[in-house]
Amino acid sequence: MPPPPIQLLPLATFTPDLYTRAWQSTPHPSLPLLATTHDKTVTVFSLATFSKHSSLTGGHSRSIRSCAWQPSSSSQTLRLVTGSFDSTAGIWTYNPAATLEKPIGQGGEEEEREEEEWEFTLVLEGHENEVKSLSFSPSGQYLATCSRDKSIWIWEHLSGGEDGEEDEDWETVAVLSEHDGDVKTVAFAPGFKQGKRHDGRRYGSDCLASGSYDDTVRVWREDQDGEWGCVSVLEGGVGTVWGVEWEKRERENGRYQRLMTAGAEGGVKVWELKEEEGEEEEGDSRWGGVPNRMRQSLREEWEVKGVLPRVHTREIYSVGWSGESGLVATTGGDGLLVVYEEDKETKEWKVRAKVEGAHGPYEVNHVTWCRRFDKGAEGRQEEMLVTTGDDGVVRAWEVRIGE
Repeated sequence: MPPPPIQLLPLATFTPDLYTRAWQSTPHPSLPLLATTHDKTVTVFSLATFSKHSSLTGGHSRSIRSCAWQPSSSSQTLRLVTGSFDSTAGIWTYNPAATLEKPIGQGGEEEEREEEEWEFTLVLEGHENEVKSLSFSPSGQYLATCSRDKSIWIWEHLSGGEDGEEDEDWETVAVLSEHDGDVKTVAFAPGFKQGKRHDGRRYGSDCLASGSYDDTVRVWREDQDGEWGCVSVLEGGVGTVWGVEWEKRERENGRYQRLMTAGAEGGVKVWELKEEEGEEEEGDSRWGGVPNRMRQSLREEWEVKGVLPRVHTREIYSVGWSGESGLVATTGGDGLLVVYEEDKETKEWKVRAKVEGAHGPYEVNHVTWCRRFDKGAEGRQEEMLVTTGDDGVVRAWEVRIGE
């Protein structure tokens, strides 16, 4: 029996238009907010009304390329980090008192907040060139930034004061410089309560992937002494690696989540961690008692376990993997928006839907899966796609299955 059809239907255009190239749109992990980077500004949209909620301005001297929401915060303060062409990352916080007057991102006649409610609280300096990508670890403790200077910096948020309020105290814990080209993207793996049978014994629970202009993806982990190192180099013919994306759902039998890589050659590959036979029991860590000079020989092996059908004719800039449906979406320089699905029996990936000219003649720089909060979601699926393009437009797409 063939799978039900999938349609990609224009749902809404976020207002107002940005009238300048927009780079990335990032949904908040739990709130109905979407942050979009463009020029020297981040516009935060409401996912309930598809309209502007607030703006972050005045923090950077050049265009903002990327942004990331901190996943958790003991004081519930909203915190957004921005990466800019001015070689810095900026920390922004939102006044939590404003949320008491009206639920953030929910309806109302006027959603826009005064800009002063966002405070530019700290600048993270160290990169020599533009900051291209940002990613938080699942706990929000670590922030990874990457740059044209070929380096990845890992920062730790040292929170918790005597009065219970959080401080903007960030410390550099690692500078990773093993890539031979600009580092285009970084992404921490999502954290699960299970599925850590492999990394929990040898390394810390956090795992970072990075893609570079040197045509490789590197996988990084923290050892039990708090030192970060590269445990695997993934090579495989996608050219410059523009996007990396972790599987968002837990896998059966506790296997580690898979990783997708997308690149300049218009292809997407699916990588899986090769499990070792006779793996150690709980508490039998290979790091224990091993001198630092010997730890460098400990490596992981990642294998290509799938290749998505080649549809794009130009670079794939972004790939999004749904944690709800398991569907995958890609966008790129050819303006295509494509959705793929993995066959549960054959494990082969198939194209399920495609939109040409998703942003007219413009390139589509980013795609993300996003929970729906709008009234029109009643009785339909709880997820949509959001694309961001060179036309300065942010579009929402309904993913209609089986109708």
